[in-house]
Amino acid sequence: MVSFRQALKPAISSDRETKPLRVILPVSGGQADQRLIEIISKITTRRAVMLTLVFVVEVQQSMPLDAELPSEIERGESVLEAAERLANGYVVEKQSTVGTELLQARSAGAAIVDEAIDRGADMIYIGTTLRRKFGRVTIGETTDYVLKNAPCEVHVVRLAQPDWFGMDEEHET
Repeated sequence: MVSFRQALKPAISSDRETKPLRVILPVSGGQADQRLIEIISKITTRRAVMLTLVFVVEVQQSMPLDAELPSEIERGESVLEAAERLANGYVVEKQSTVGTELLQARSAGAAIVDEAIDRGADMIYIGTTLRRKFGRVTIGETTDYVLKNAPCEVHVVRLAQPDWFGMDEEHET
């Protein structure tokens, strides 16, 4: 088994002195946000990080992409503000920065990947929980899309499942 420190060693040691690590962190206002920010804070003790917190407002196909969605945008701004406050409290390295980006797109996964491409991200940290779709356990469409299409490293954090999840069935491996 590889420890967290060993897994990040190549990413942390290359170009350490010259440029900060560019990290995209999608936030949703869920319980994974704080855990992901705590993980990023461990990296900032060793290296400067340019952290971009991303919230994606997904627009339904029946609406124009630039539709005004005031309640969703207000929620996104609120989630980003809370996550930014939390991240700024955890950031240790003085050269590290925390920025936010509120995006409006048809697909959250595509928006996250596009943001990573636009910013030249070195890695994406994304949180997920297992879900049931058509009787099968999945990681969700957004995480699946990011894993398949991201141009950089993707680190997925799966939170612990509730006790009732999958108790009656055998788990597939």
